[in-house]
Amino acid sequence: GDASAAETVDGYITRTKLANDSLNALVVPLFERARAEAVEADRRRERGEPLGPLHGVPVTVKECFHVAGTPSTIGLTHCRELLDEDGVLVRRLRAAGAIIIGKTNVPQLMLWHESDNPVYGRTNNPWDLERSPGGSTGGEAALIAAGGSPLGLGSDLGGSIRLPCHFCGIHGLKPTSFRLPRRGMRGNLHGFEAFVLQPGPMARRVEDLELAMRVLTQETPDARNDPDMPPVAWPDWHGVSIRGLRVGVMEDDGYFRPVPGIRRLVREAAESLAQQGAIVEIYKPDGTRELVELYMALAGADGGADARRMLRGSEVDPRLKRMAWLAGLNRPTRMMLAKSLRMRGQHMLADMLSSLGPLSADRYWQLTERMSSAVRRIEKKWHQHGFDVLLMPPHGLPAMPHRKPIDLLAAASYAFVPNLLGWPAGVVSLSRVRLGEESDRPASRDLVIRRAIESETGSAGLPIGVQVLAPAWRDHVVLGVMAALEQAFETDADFPAGRCSVN
Repeated sequence: GDASAAETVDGYITRTKLANDSLNALVVPLFERARAEAVEADRRRERGEPLGPLHGVPVTVKECFHVAGTPSTIGLTHCRELLDEDGVLVRRLRAAGAIIIGKTNVPQLMLWHESDNPVYGRTNNPWDLERSPGGSTGGEAALIAAGGSPLGLGSDLGGSIRLPCHFCGIHGLKPTSFRLPRRGMRGNLHGFEAFVLQPGPMARRVEDLELAMRVLTQETPDARNDPDMPPVAWPDWHGVSIRGLRVGVMEDDGYFRPVPGIRRLVREAAESLAQQGAIVEIYKPDGTRELVELYMALAGADGGADARRMLRGSEVDPRLKRMAWLAGLNRPTRMMLAKSLRMRGQHMLADMLSSLGPLSADRYWQLTERMSSAVRRIEKKWHQHGFDVLLMPPHGLPAMPHRKPIDLLAAASYAFVPNLLGWPAGVVSLSRVRLGEESDRPASRDLVIRRAIESETGSAGLPIGVQVLAPAWRDHVVLGVMAALEQAFETDADFPAGRCSVN
C-alpha cells in the first residue's frame, strides 16, 4: 500500500496501547526497537533493495517464542533472563521483512485455557472483559481481535491456537504435527512425544494465515539445515476447489454437547459449502470419551513431575498447584476419589480424575498403542467415507467467564482429537451467539454441567467459529475451505472478524 513501514508500525503500536489498558494482552513491548526497524525498512525500500513478503508488517508472537533481548518466562517468576538470539520461526518472520512489536500473554506453563500468570497477570477478552480470551495463546488472540496486531505466532498442544481464535472472533491454524520446527521456544512437558506442541499463525484474514505459512515453511538457509523441517513444499492453495470436495459434518461429538449457537453455525457452514458444490455428509463419531481419556492420561503420564520441577522456585498459580497435586496422586487414592465423585453425581470430574496420574513405562506403552489403534480406526472410517475435510465445533462453549476454564476441560474435547491425530485443523470465526441460543442444557447435579450453564448465561453477542480438519499434510486444503467460508459469511451482520471494539 501507500503507507510507509514507519506509519504502519506506529499505527499498530497506537492501537495496541489503547487496547492494552483493558486487555493486558501484550506483555513484552518492543515498541522503540520496532520503530527503529521500521525506519530502516523504509530506507531499504527507497534504495530499491529486494523486499520480503512481510516487508514492514508488524507482527506479535506468543511469549514462549525466543526473541533476542526478551524473556520467555511462560509465567514463571524465576525465568526472567534475557535471551541472546531469536528462535528459528522468529528469524524466518524477520527474514521475510516482519517487524516484531511485542510478545503476548500465556497461562503459567501454558497448561490451560485462561491466559493468567504470576509474572504478567490476567488477559481479558476484548468482546467482554469479564471473560477469558482462552489459552494458551490468549494474549495473541485478544490483541489481534482488538486490532493491535495484524498477524501473530502461537502454538497448540490441545487447542491453544484454535480455542482463543474461537473465543475472540479471529482465525488460526494448527498445522500438521512437525510441519513447523519447535526449536527456539520455551516449552512444557519436556520429553513428551505422544503428541506434540505445534506452532502456527493467527490473524483476522485467512489469506494472512496462508501468507504466514508460506513464510514459515520457506527454504531459507536455516531451514535447509534443520533436521526438524519436513521435505514437503508448501502447496498452492489456489488449487483447492470446493466443487466436488467431500465434507463430513459433526455438530456434536457425543461427549460434550455444544451450545445451540455453535451447532447452528456448523450446520450453516455445511449448507454454505453444499451451495458451493461440495458433497456434504453427516459424520457420526464414536469413541470420543476414550480419545479424551487417552489425551488426559498421556499428557499427565509423569504425574505432574515435570510441571513441579519447572515450578520450583516460582510463585505458583493456585489453579496449577491444584492440577499438579491431583496429577501426582497415586492410583488407589485417585480411584477412591473418583468413586466418591460418581456417587455424588459428578461423573465428568470423576472421568477426568480417573484419567490422570503417574504411569509406569509399561502402562504408558500400552496407552500409546491404544492411541495408535484409535487413530487407525479414525483413519479407516475417514477413508471409508472418502472425506476431504470434516466440519466440527472448535469447542463446546463460547468464551467463558474468568476462572471457569479450569473446570470445563471437557468442553475442549473437540480441540484435543486433532492433536492426537497430528492432523491440521483450523478455526474460522463466522458468527456470534444470538439471543435465544445461549443454552439448552438441562439442569444437572454434575458440577461440569452446572459450570457450563453458568458460562453460557449472558453469552449472546460473543463470537463463535467452526473448525476444519483434514488429513496430515493437507494444511492448504484446510485453509482453502476456511477461505471459502470466510468469503461466504463476511457480509453477514454477525460476522465477527475485524468488528470488535474493546468492551
